Amino acid sequence: MDIEEAIIRIEKYAIKGKEVFMQDELIQTWILYNLQIIGEAVRTISQNFKNSHNNIQWNDIADFRNLLVHEYFRLDLEII
Repeated sequence: MDIEEAIIRIEKYAIKGKEVFMQDELIQTWILYNLQIIGEAVRTISQNFKNSHNNIQWNDIADFRNLLVHEYFRLDLEII
């Protein structure tokens, strides 16, 4: 599944910590890209699956993807 693979890829570099993330543009790009993948993949999940996992904020994940792609100039790496 795209989401699971993207999470594994994010964790691979996120484990290096915030300081490395803030200093390394390639890691920032890698993590942001994989967050976009997660947001895009969420859109293809069936409504039945979403309903059975209603503790997850599916719309927020998709909305965050839109922010990453369309309003990237508003991103705050401190928050990400």
